[in-house]
Amino acid sequence: MGRYIENNLIKGEKVEFETSYHWVIFVSLKAVVTLFLYPVFIRYTDEFVITNKRIVVKTGFISRKTLEMNLSKIETVHVDQSILGRILNYGTITIIGTGGTRESFPLIDDPLKFRKRFQELDF
Repeated sequence: MGRYIENNLIKGEKVEFETSYHWVIFVSLKAVVTLFLYPVFIRYTDEFVITNKRIVVKTGFISRKTLEMNLSKIETVHVDQSILGRILNYGTITIIGTGGTRESFPLIDDPLKFRKRFQELDF
């Protein structure tokens, strides 16, 4: 479990599912130019977590962006996968909340499992 989520769990909240970027992030020009430091850094600093009360997504290290949405405020978790994404099991998750909130996160490992775990929760 990531450090951000450990420090920001609320009373009675527990982590139900956690994922990260797929290894395919290492296959890019940005990865080669940075000697593979960039993908290693973002893979271990960004967090994608479903708890029993909310979805928490934290990206960035120095400049931090967070999405923390109560499960009851989420309309759907949408998954987009290309053919290669289906073969290698990665894709983009888009979290759509009430009031038009829409956030997309690309290259997520096992996005269908992320959506399934969200749908299995009772809220």
